[in-house]
Amino acid sequence: MKKKAFILTFVFVMFAAYVSAERLTVKAGIANVRSGPGTQYEILWKIEQYHPLEVLTKSDQWIQFRDFEGDIGWVHQSLVASIPAVITRSDKCNVRSGPGTTFSILLTVERGIPFKVLQRQGKWLQVRHADGDQGWIHQSLVW
Repeated sequence: MKKKAFILTFVFVMFAAYVSAERLTVKAGIANVRSGPGTQYEILWKIEQYHPLEVLTKSDQWIQFRDFEGDIGWVHQSLVASIPAVITRSDKCNVRSGPGTTFSILLTVERGIPFKVLQRQGKWLQVRHADGDQGWIHQSLVW
């Protein structure tokens, strides 16, 4: 019985940690992702505005994060903020003129396109890309 209680407690704690993970968003036009917490570390890749990040840890003014693909890197805290954002996780995502499949398709985007979330309506998100494109996308298509 103690083993079962321990397992249930462990699962609950892990679920709570997953649900409450802090998410931040790139606020700069482009941010360098580094291999460690400092400018002396190698630039691994670059991410664009509204790219959402899951915070893993913080070191001084640097944030270690995981992205929607599970990749891990470091970014300076001055480049991120608490902005509601999502990123497409499907190869083909329709952005529509309204919150539903009966609305016209404004554009179709590929996997890995970040958007700022403007509002929610049911399972639909009104989003805006950094270039100004805006519309509605279903939450099942984004991370």
